[in-house]
Amino acid sequence: MNVTIANEGGKVISAVTGRVDTTNAADFQEQMKPLMSLQNPDIEMDCSGLEYTSSQGLRIFLMLQKAVSANGGKLVLLNMQPQVKEVFDITGFSNIISIL
Repeated sequence: MNVTIANEGGKVISAVTGRVDTTNAADFQEQMKPLMSLQNPDIEMDCSGLEYTSSQGLRIFLMLQKAVSANGGKLVLLNMQPQVKEVFDITGFSNIISIL
């Protein structure tokens, strides 16, 4: 798993690639912490390289969504692969997190 985070014109552009599962979920959560504390964040996360997420990864996406909303911001997940989108759909997370 690899995460990149950049600030472009007041918008946070992030990308996650690889797999998010029990072996690296703690690392993923640690990398998401700075995004969880931003005030009024506008975050776009490119998920085109995300191959898989376990329930541990879903939990972290939910934590990020809750923190961003609580801080007056917006989180959008972009370019999700069909097999990952299906996991978000089955679990109902696509009703909670904006996915384009």
